[in-house]
Amino acid sequence: MNTLTPDQLLTIPASELAQHSGESLFQLKNNAADLLAAAKAISEHIDRALTLKYADRAQALRLSANKDTGVVHFTDDRVRVSAELSKKVEWDQQQLADIVQRITANGDNPTDYIEVSYRVSESKFNAWPESIRSVFVPARTLKTGKPSFRLALLED
Repeated sequence: MNTLTPDQLLTIPASELAQHSGESLFQLKNNAADLLAAAKAISEHIDRALTLKYADRAQALRLSANKDTGVVHFTDDRVRVSAELSKKVEWDQQQLADIVQRITANGDNPTDYIEVSYRVSESKFNAWPESIRSVFVPARTLKTGKPSFRLALLED
């Protein structure tokens, strides 16, 4: 099993793989993790090279278009390059809360201007007394993620 290439491994149905020993599955999982880590490192290395090669050119195009962020396109020989610089905006929560209070005090509806969302820390929720927790339970929905399994070889 350990000598299979990734392409060969993908031709084996999962139901057939499930019939193999835990040790074989452990090895396959470790091999896959090694391949994934190597692929990620290679991809990040190439991304650094692309940044070195194209960042200044993309920034100059953005400046000439009077924009700080967004997508610009250009060519490098026979390659069309689309360079994106995304925008990440963060808002000061306390200042927003103060603004909401001022809007409300002026008789306006703050939801006409901003979106409001509420979150409850799960660890705080679990630490509350039942009398408080029971008030929040109807507003809480629990969704589960994808199951995962970790394998470790036991020493003899």
